[in-house]
Amino acid sequence: MSNSIPQNAAVWFEIPVTDMERAKTFYGAILEAELKDDNTGPNPMAIFPASEAGVAGHLYPGKPATDGTGNTVHLASPDPLEAALERVKKNGGEVTSEIITIPPGRFAYCLDPDGNSIGLFGR
Repeated sequence: MSNSIPQNAAVWFEIPVTDMERAKTFYGAILEAELKDDNTGPNPMAIFPASEAGVAGHLYPGKPATDGTGNTVHLASPDPLEAALERVKKNGGEVTSEIITIPPGRFAYCLDPDGNSIGLFGR
């Protein structure tokens, strides 16, 4: 076992979705970014953008947990949080909390169109 400490405890995340195109549209709209299709592995996936040193993840065809019962992945909003939360609503998701302020910033809990729990973190 290595004695080095990883830069981040999380190294990758996966979000199961029932409709890949709908999910890519939803996440692309709220993050104002394009998810990149990747079919090199055993399952098709759409990869979230990230810097080389950043933590990333992907969407994949799968069975989401029932509404709001699975893990919560927090994603960075590209602009003021309020604008991203409006895009959640306009693209088939649901905002499930008020904006919560903590020392590093602000976030809100949401559900994607499949009921996956996500947090949007922003300024």
